[in-house]
Amino acid sequence: MKFIKNNTRIKEQDDLALIADYKNSGNLEVLGTLYNRYMHLVFGVCLNYLKDEEQSKDAVMQIFEELVVKLRIHEVQNFKSWLHVLTRNHCLMALRKASKNNTVSIDDTFVENTEFVHLDVDDTKEQKLTVMEKCMETLPEEQRKSVDLFYLQEKCYKEVADITGYDMLKVKSYIQNGKRNLKICIEKNSGE
Repeated sequence: MKFIKNNTRIKEQDDLALIADYKNSGNLEVLGTLYNRYMHLVFGVCLNYLKDEEQSKDAVMQIFEELVVKLRIHEVQNFKSWLHVLTRNHCLMALRKASKNNTVSIDDTFVENTEFVHLDVDDTKEQKLTVMEKCMETLPEEQRKSVDLFYLQEKCYKEVADITGYDMLKVKSYIQNGKRNLKICIEKNSGE
């Protein structure tokens, strides 16, 4: 699964230098060198989520294709961490597409006030998740990203700020407002 031929000058550059070089030149050989450093980790994460070797190999290639575009538009300071998040998100989206039934669990700490998830006793977990997912989609992008990273992906405030590029105070505000808006939406939709 090697992407490039040997080039000693490129191999000796650190991640940030390779990112800068790729952004300036668009040279896929440079991107391939950078990706090859972490491809085994990407494969491991994919295998962990997808539980299938062939799907994981395909995902490794698809993630490289995503990198071709995304690395040119995002400011990345820690490529390894950023790539891990990109890989995990790719796998989660693949799982979501493969299954109409999202299996993310909602525990009591999701929104601190557990009364918002009180749908009828006969409702299934799937229906609750469908309502939550629908409500997540109604949040403004900043709130949706922040709530998703903080609660569903269990990131701390600093990690959310690093991943999104939002200011730390903005992240806290987006999470607080997103949580409130999510609660309101779920309560409003629980009667349906």
